[in-house]
Amino acid sequence: MHNIEQACKNFMLNSVFADTAHDLTHVERVVKTAKQLAQQEQADLAVVLPAAWLHDCVAVAKNHPDRARASKMAADKAVTFLQSIDYDTSKLDAIHHAIVAHSFSANVIPETLEAKIVQDADRMDALGAIGVSRCMKVGGAIARHLYHPEDPFCERREADDMRYTLDHFFIKLLHIAEQMHTPSAREEARKRTEFMSAFLDQLKQEIA
Repeated sequence: MHNIEQACKNFMLNSVFADTAHDLTHVERVVKTAKQLAQQEQADLAVVLPAAWLHDCVAVAKNHPDRARASKMAADKAVTFLQSIDYDTSKLDAIHHAIVAHSFSANVIPETLEAKIVQDADRMDALGAIGVSRCMKVGGAIARHLYHPEDPFCERREADDMRYTLDHFFIKLLHIAEQMHTPSAREEARKRTEFMSAFLDQLKQEIA
């Protein structure tokens, strides 16, 4: 698998990323987590690894109108690349599905173990210390305010993460752990969510 990983990495090195929260280091973390989950769950690495490496090979900003189509666009581009290097054609449909289904915006249910693993690995990178950091980077990239000045923690209003970065915790991040598919991912996600809850508690003290 080393050769295909190096080929995918080289391909990604020449890609344009949507923002600095979705750069090559994000991809490398997703690959590392996906590899661990695949080994624990006995999934097909020949599907998981290319899908993990190439899942963000099309750059679409979080606030772009085409955001919901980004994973389909990435899957198409990934398959075209894999065909160009004569990758095993029997794996391409599964890789395409795993990339399409990884996206929160696309709202596609993963139907294979490999797709579930890639989705779990990508969403894991939205949790914990790295998740907090990436959330803040995305908020800055699309010029969101950090929090609502009168109700930072959405206690008396509906959350709006197009305007306030902190609202994204309540709309998405704090709920990811319960949506994980694999047992291995659920346990790690629970630990990372506890960290994020502690971060919010500390922030509440500081801005009270």
